[in-house]
Amino acid sequence: MPLPFPAPLAAYAARADKTRGRLWPEAESAERTPFQRDRDRVIHAVAFRRLKHKTQVFISHEGDHFRTRLTHSLEVAQIARTLARSLELDEDLAECLALAHDLGHPPFGHTGEDVLQECMKDYNGFDHNAQTLRILTKLERRHAGFDGLNLTWEALEGVVKHNGPLSGPLAQMGEALPAAITEYAETHDLWLDTFPSLEAQVAAIADDIAYNNHDVDDGLRAGLFIFGDAREQPLIGPALEKAEGRYPDAPADILIAEAVSDLIGTMVRDVLAETRSQLADFSPQDADAVRRRGRQTCAFSSGVAADLKGLRTFLYANMYRHEKVNRARADARRIVKSLFELFFSEPDALPPEWRERYEGRDSQGRARVVCDYIAGMTDRYAMREYRRLFGVEIED
Repeated sequence: MPLPFPAPLAAYAARADKTRGRLWPEAESAERTPFQRDRDRVIHAVAFRRLKHKTQVFISHEGDHFRTRLTHSLEVAQIARTLARSLELDEDLAECLALAHDLGHPPFGHTGEDVLQECMKDYNGFDHNAQTLRILTKLERRHAGFDGLNLTWEALEGVVKHNGPLSGPLAQMGEALPAAITEYAETHDLWLDTFPSLEAQVAAIADDIAYNNHDVDDGLRAGLFIFGDAREQPLIGPALEKAEGRYPDAPADILIAEAVSDLIGTMVRDVLAETRSQLADFSPQDADAVRRRGRQTCAFSSGVAADLKGLRTFLYANMYRHEKVNRARADARRIVKSLFELFFSEPDALPPEWRERYEGRDSQGRARVVCDYIAGMTDRYAMREYRRLFGVEIED
C-alpha cells in the first residue's frame, strides 16, 4: 500500500516508507505515515498533557505568561518543522521528536531532576532522557497489545540520541549509560554508538534556539534582569538595539517580542547555512550516512556558537541562579526529597495502582516505582501531595 501524502525529501532524510519498524508489529495506516502516527501518539499521551503544569524555569503557578514544559515543547516543534522543511527532511519525524524530548522531566525542572538523581544514586540513578524512553516504551498505557506507545525505531533512536552517540568512542557521557537505555537496547538495538538522523539533530538544535530565546523573553518580562544588562550581551544585545532603532516609541513588551522574534530568525538562518555547508562537504546519500558520519551535521556556525555560550553564561548567572528562582528551588528540593523518602518507606501512602507495582519488588525495583511516580507528577500535584501528606502549607 503506498504511504499517504508523499512529500519530496532529500536523499539524506529519514523516510517513513523505509522505517525500521516498531518493536511490536502493527498494520500500517491508510491515512497517515508511520512518523505521523508517532507524532499523534505523543500528542495524545498523558505524559504530554502533564507538561502543561511542569516547570521550565519558573514554577508553573508563578504566572500564566511564562513558559511551561508544554509551551516550550510547542515552540521547539515549530522551529524544528521550519528547519526540517528548509532542509527537505521529514517534518513529521522532526516534530514528533521535538514534542517528545521533554516528556521525562520531573516536576520543578532541573531541580526536581537533581533531587531524584540524589535519591536514586544507589538504585541505578535517574536521567530525564532515559525517563522519556521509559515513558514511551513502558509507562504510557493506552494500548491493549503492548505497554508504551510502540513508536518507530527512528523516533525512539532520535529521542535517546538527540544529543549524540551514547556508547563507543564518540560518546560524550562520562558515566555509565542509564539503566533504562541499556535495558531497552538489549531487545531493540538503537545504534547507540552513532549519531542520530538529521531530523533528530534538527529537533535538538531547535531546543537550543527555543529555550535560549524564551528564557531571555521570560527573564526580561519577569524583571530578573534589565534592558541595560541585556544590551551588553551577545546575540540579544544587537537584537534589542535593532528593535529600538526600528520602533523607538514602542513599549518594552513589544520591543522584547520584536527582539526575540528577530533573534530566532537569525539563529535559524545561521543553522540552515552551516548545515547546508556541512551537507555539501560530504554529500550523504541516505539517512544512515548522516548517522555514521562521526560528527554532528546540523550545527551553529562557530561565531554564533561562541556568542551563544556567552549568552548562556549571562542567563545562568542572572536568571537560573536569581534569588527568586533560588527560593523556589529550595521549596522544590524539600518537596521532592520528602515525597520520595515517605513513599519509599511507607508504600501505603502510594495510590493503589502504584502500590501494586511497588509490592513484591526488591529495593531497587521499589525505588524505581517511587521514582516513576514522582517523575510523572506536575508541579501543582507534587505541592498538593506534600501539603496533604505532611500538613505543611506552601505558597501556590
